[in-house]
Amino acid sequence: MKILGLLRHAKSDWDDMKKRDFDRGLNDRGRRGAALMGDHIRQHGVAWDKVLASPAARVRHTIDAALPEADPVFDERLYLASAGTIFECLADKAGDAGAVLVVGHNPGLQELLFELVAPSNENALFDEAMTKLPTASYCVFECNIENWPDLAPGCARLVHFARPRDLDPDLGPEY
Repeated sequence: MKILGLLRHAKSDWDDMKKRDFDRGLNDRGRRGAALMGDHIRQHGVAWDKVLASPAARVRHTIDAALPEADPVFDERLYLASAGTIFECLADKAGDAGAVLVVGHNPGLQELLFELVAPSNENALFDEAMTKLPTASYCVFECNIENWPDLAPGCARLVHFARPRDLDPDLGPEY
């Protein structure tokens, strides 16, 4: 059994439209959401053996605010990665870690969620996450595998899902 976590980057800053997408950081709401989710991740209690992350600025800033003690492994392939690319990165980089957290972007993270959970393992958490995986969302899966290269569609069960708005209503959708 392996444990896989997904953390979507926090709300990005669109104030400077001259910045490349890769270079955008976080806005104030994103920094607050990342810090709040970091507290939640620590309280949730999974000890992440490895953190794999996109090298984009907004992901780096999310990690700095949420998990300052982490020593992430940045992989260029995780920038705007598809679910298939995330599978490949885990097979290549997770090694013998028992619990791996991937920090990245949508739509790839939500696609991965959809692929990992077989219809027979869908639950209320899955339904919530599939409706929308907003920025700074955190998911935890129990994966019925012995080695990361064995990670495949349908091998997991979603056991935890949290969004910033679940922890602080002020960080909910802006209308």
